[in-house]
Amino acid sequence: MKIVVIGGTGLIGTKLVSKLRALNYDHEVVSASPSSGVNTITGEGLTKALTNAQIVVDVSNSPYFDDQAALNFFEASGHNIFKAEKVAGIQHHIALSVVGTNRLQKSGYFQAKQTQEDLVKTSGIPYTILRSTQFFEFAGAIARSAVTTGNEVHIPPAGIQPIAAAEVVEALTDIILGAPLNNTVEVAGPVAMPMDEWIRYYLNITEDYHQLVTDAHGRYFGVELQEETLLPGEYARLGKLTYENWSHTYYSKLTSDSIRG
Repeated sequence: MKIVVIGGTGLIGTKLVSKLRALNYDHEVVSASPSSGVNTITGEGLTKALTNAQIVVDVSNSPYFDDQAALNFFEASGHNIFKAEKVAGIQHHIALSVVGTNRLQKSGYFQAKQTQEDLVKTSGIPYTILRSTQFFEFAGAIARSAVTTGNEVHIPPAGIQPIAAAEVVEALTDIILGAPLNNTVEVAGPVAMPMDEWIRYYLNITEDYHQLVTDAHGRYFGVELQEETLLPGEYARLGKLTYENWSHTYYSKLTSDSIRG
């Protein structure tokens, strides 16, 4: 079986390609990205990459978060991918999306993500969409995006249920090895918590100098949140790794690598 991972050099893509190649199955796993000659925006390399493939996993993301740029990315990428998939006879298209996308439509970026999901559903290709909560690895990006004046970081107390990227990869792997669901499913971390509590823990463990201010009107990448906006539904698949346990290992390793480097 040939599996093509679009966005194979990103955070999720790199881990997914490695995991699939390590399985004891007769799989050919192709990491498709601009660096490997596959450009979904122009369509370059797509037909060749998808030749004789059965499954396509799209974990790519827009390099731009500006409203129109993100929409242009997902529209162009989606149209080119599905055109090539129909030629190749792809049997299962799997897309990674975000829990709460449908509730974040005041953001141009999440409008673009909704467009991506809609293209998947109307493509005519058997599909599964996996919506994930925010990754543990992105706590720093959330903090940086919330810097306002001076050293203050304004974070809302809305609920969030973050997850380790490795556990998202496990969920994707199970979907790949199964039949298309023609539906949307969710994956989340094991513990729901207020976002300000999560980011405060991140700032403390990384010894970040920013001062966290709990702000009910604080923005999440430009969007004001309600309590349930980023939380998964009751049928979500849950990971097992808590942020506390993950962070001690992850940041200790970063420190050790920095010292050795």
